[in-house]
Amino acid sequence: MQAARLHEYTDDMSEGLTIDEVDRPAATGPDDVIVEVEGAGWCQTDNHIIEGMWAEYVPQELPLTLGHENAGTVVETGDNVDLVSPGDPVICHPVQTCGTCRPCRLGETMYCENDAFNGLTTDGGFAEYLHTSERSVIPLPSGVEPIDIAPHADAGITAYHAAKKAVADLNPGDHAVVIGVGGLGHIGLQCLDAMSAARITAVDLKESALDLADGYGADHLVNPSEADVADEIEGLTDGTGAAQVLDFVGEDVTTAYAPEITAAGGDHHIIGYGGHVHEPSQALVNGEFSFVGNIVGRYAELQELVALVEQGDVDLHTSRYDLGEINTVAEKLEHREIDGRAVITP
Repeated sequence: MQAARLHEYTDDMSEGLTIDEVDRPAATGPDDVIVEVEGAGWCQTDNHIIEGMWAEYVPQELPLTLGHENAGTVVETGDNVDLVSPGDPVICHPVQTCGTCRPCRLGETMYCENDAFNGLTTDGGFAEYLHTSERSVIPLPSGVEPIDIAPHADAGITAYHAAKKAVADLNPGDHAVVIGVGGLGHIGLQCLDAMSAARITAVDLKESALDLADGYGADHLVNPSEADVADEIEGLTDGTGAAQVLDFVGEDVTTAYAPEITAAGGDHHIIGYGGHVHEPSQALVNGEFSFVGNIVGRYAELQELVALVEQGDVDLHTSRYDLGEINTVAEKLEHREIDGRAVITP
């Protein structure tokens, strides 16, 4: 089968991956599931993996097939699998977990001590077929096509995971800010709108992204190149600030907004990454706000997100590309030329 593989780390996205001919995976274990990939979302994390940013955090053996947002049709299962059968459409949680370590027993599957992460620590779905496990697949409801939902396997549940935490501390009359209305942000905004009664302000440098936000439920739009973000939020909230800020950019300039736009006792959720947090400790003491880190959501949260998709509360804005266009997609994302999410169709 064909697969897009990373052979060495590079900053040049134009030649980051190569299309190789590799063996098709097989269900050799009792809990294995082999999926024919119909859609695989491209993530900013894929660019970071190509750059080598993750090498110091997780073990990576190159060459590696990237792709952690995967959906498709089951073609083979191990002897013990009864959740799905060949022919079933599924979305694949990116993490394969053991189910027996303490974090798994507590339901914190993202902290599994024996996990394998598709496209990060083990081969992913930028390929014709994907090896995963029964614990990682979710059958899709009738009418939901794999190619249409694939990016929810990471972009969706990461955004939902953050929004769910934020919603727990949002009351009617509160204000929320979404920074960055890209692949994750446009999903997070819809989750906030569906799950809370808060007023939502979307912040982005691209007018096309703000147009997307306007269509997905944002009450106010701010372009930082045209207006001061802190002044805008102060005016919109009568000086109170936003109870919850969801930062899908995570660069130095956006984390620096926190002391000026986050309400006392509020949270600045960091979902995007690549920057740093540079704030004096006194700023946190004075405002009593918190920086909150977010990683990929749990398996159960992907189930919840699929339910929101099925009932029409969350939509995906996508564009599709062939496997051979994979480096073109990487370059486009690097230059902020993609609205919503790009989906690779192996």
